[in-house]
Amino acid sequence: MDFFSFDSRAGKQLVWIFCSFGLAFVIMMLDHDLYEIFAYLIYALLMVLLIVTIFIAPDTKGSRSWLVFGPVSLQPAEFAKFATALCLARFMGTYNFVLNNWKNALRVAAIILFPMILIVLQKETGSALVYSAFLLVLYREGMPGVVLYSMISAVFYFVVGIKFGEVPLGDISASSGKFFVLLIILFFTAGLVWNYTHKWAHSRNLLTAIIGVLVVSYLVSKFVVPFDFVWVELGLCVLTVGYLVVVSFMENKMTYFLVGLFTIGSVAFLYSSDYFFNDVLKDYQRVRIKVTLGMEEDARGTGYNVNQSMIAIGSGGLTGKGFLNGTQTKLKYVPEQDTDFIFCTIGEEQGFVGAAGVLLLFLILILRLVVVAERQPTTFGRVYGYSVLSIFLFHLFINIGMVTGLTPVIGIPLPFFSYGGSSLWGFTILLFIFLRIDADRKRHAN
Repeated sequence: MDFFSFDSRAGKQLVWIFCSFGLAFVIMMLDHDLYEIFAYLIYALLMVLLIVTIFIAPDTKGSRSWLVFGPVSLQPAEFAKFATALCLARFMGTYNFVLNNWKNALRVAAIILFPMILIVLQKETGSALVYSAFLLVLYREGMPGVVLYSMISAVFYFVVGIKFGEVPLGDISASSGKFFVLLIILFFTAGLVWNYTHKWAHSRNLLTAIIGVLVVSYLVSKFVVPFDFVWVELGLCVLTVGYLVVVSFMENKMTYFLVGLFTIGSVAFLYSSDYFFNDVLKDYQRVRIKVTLGMEEDARGTGYNVNQSMIAIGSGGLTGKGFLNGTQTKLKYVPEQDTDFIFCTIGEEQGFVGAAGVLLLFLILILRLVVVAERQPTTFGRVYGYSVLSIFLFHLFINIGMVTGLTPVIGIPLPFFSYGGSSLWGFTILLFIFLRIDADRKRHAN
């Protein structure tokens, strides 16, 4: 293969790399204050570009997210990440900004959700999910821990509810998925009451009622009249919320009422996610999730990429087969091996040592980003730094996860490794703006 031929992918990637060095140089030469001054303008321009892309981009593998300029194609969604990070940092860096103020919280949510919605309309769900990484930034800047806890709980509800949704609960008429999720919701509610009020009596009352009713219901269903346990748990959820509302009024504490809202939201999420999975997602998206959760085996269909990727990584052994000597990748058994699935190429050609080395380098980068973000003297610099960290962390976790079969395949690149000019330029701009901001931190400190 001629690596310096611009007719090949390798040659094109070299062009992107050289251009990235030029971008990095220009970014480092500009005054760092310009990024804060023009943050809103940059965000607005990128949002307009995202809107235009929906209407004028050609259909490429089912999505309309690429703008074609002769031989060059660019994906605006990759550049919208740094624009969103700048806008978020500028807004949260304003004087007297408090995230706990509901108006500020709504505006922050709008800044993050707007590009997400536009990218979803381009049918690029994977790229849109990257924006959920900004939750880490919000948590660092004072978002209540219960919000992050609720997000993690929602993922847990979805996985358990979907994976065991059609599995019967022994010889009892009930869905294992719904039964266990509702049981977890009830226990989480009791735990939150104790955690936020430190009054064991109320948590004890809830746990005693929950366990007592479920034991009696099991005995009745087993020896008298069989019935669906899920309805009993739904009734317990209603009674639990009612109890918390009454206690909230009696003790004049909003905490109980808010925990009750968590219970209602959890139940609503369980049933809405079931509807979303079965009636909103497309067939191939459902199959991808089922394959990832081990509900289906589809080694020749949707699971083909992941299966071949894991074979490639495993065949690399300890030290790999050598550069360009990987049979799985060289013989094209793994589709997208130089873009979304490039990590399996590293694993096959460089083995465990090479793959571990790449992960170690990313770990060093992530830890360094944390250190540099924490030493910023301004809120703008810190928020932007954590935005960069969050985006890199999300890409790394999801990309490595989908290549190794741990997460669903949603098609996002591995930073600085995957082929593509838009991705490489996007990450270059994202990272070097932060380096430029950090370079002048002492001036702000003084």
